[in-house]
Amino acid sequence: MPGSFKRQVEVGRIVLINNGPDANKLAVIVDIIDHKRALVDGPSTGVSRQPLSYKNMVLTGLVIKGLPRNAGQTAVKKAFEKADILSAWGKTAWAQKLAQRSVRANLSDFDRFKITKLKNKVRNE
Repeated sequence: MPGSFKRQVEVGRIVLINNGPDANKLAVIVDIIDHKRALVDGPSTGVSRQPLSYKNMVLTGLVIKGLPRNAGQTAVKKAFEKADILSAWGKTAWAQKLAQRSVRANLSDFDRFKITKLKNKVRNE
């Protein structure tokens, strides 16, 4: 019987940090500390190497295959860029939805008004 979980906590798994100063940034699990924390590193995204609780990260479907346990920052950066993780992440529906949310959150009052008018125009045609 195949496992019921699609995303396993493993070395090389790309995570999205959802809390703290590095919120909404990607990082790589470099080592598993215990059942509550993992060592993450994001040299290409600005996340410093740090232990992070699993409740402060979300596992994505992206994995860097063949990344050794406790790999150094340069090895992680090379593997991250070789796997072209940022462009693969940008193509996912999840990343596009987050980008759309941030665009909508930064709209001015007049921009929201214009969108409302356009929606009404389309609806009434």
